[in-house]
Amino acid sequence: MMDWLQTPLSGASDHTIAPWALWHARVMVLGWAILLPLGALLARFFKVTASQNWPAELDNKLWWKGHLALQYSGVLIASVGVALAWNNSSGATSAARWHGWVGWGLLAAGWVQVAAGWLRGSKGGPTDQTLRGDHYDMTHKRLVFERLHKALGWLAVLVAVGAVVSGLFLVDAPRWMLLVLSCWWLGLAAAFAVLQKSDRAIDTYQAIWGPDPAHPGNRMRPTGWGVKRPLDKA
Repeated sequence: MMDWLQTPLSGASDHTIAPWALWHARVMVLGWAILLPLGALLARFFKVTASQNWPAELDNKLWWKGHLALQYSGVLIASVGVALAWNNSSGATSAARWHGWVGWGLLAAGWVQVAAGWLRGSKGGPTDQTLRGDHYDMTHKRLVFERLHKALGWLAVLVAVGAVVSGLFLVDAPRWMLLVLSCWWLGLAAAFAVLQKSDRAIDTYQAIWGPDPAHPGNRMRPTGWGVKRPLDKA
């Protein structure tokens, strides 16, 4: 069994890989298969934690700090991965070129997400310096940001699965790597399904300001598929 697991995906008798490709694969798996998906799950399902007395206790910033740390780290690490492969693509096969273009697209999406976060507008609300704000008032700018940020983020995570798998086949990785990553992704998918069914995808607006209809954003529909407002008041 151990011999089978350590055998390359092609069934070849040995496995050799250039040092740059080895480190490129490692950092890309760390960024796109681990850090960025975890950051997306944290932002979707942990705006309110199990130990939090919500809605008496509002605006728990644990998810926000964790999301920023994971996503910034993931994008920076992915940038290092692209840099490692940049000058080593001569003579690449058509499959390798496709993998490279997907990688560039994912990196661009990652940096667009970072830039969008900085340009998302002001917060506002009762706890801010001024009541008016793009988020508190749910302005058009904020609505566009939320829709694009959520859609592009999850799309990038899904595309990254295909990019990582194609990379494993390109370097003819040992079978155990594909097996371990498949189990990891299945675990993430199962966690997503369980948390979604448990109504943990709580609307950011209500997580921050509560369900009072006096807040302007509570008079609008929540943004994003499957986002819940469990304590909406009439």
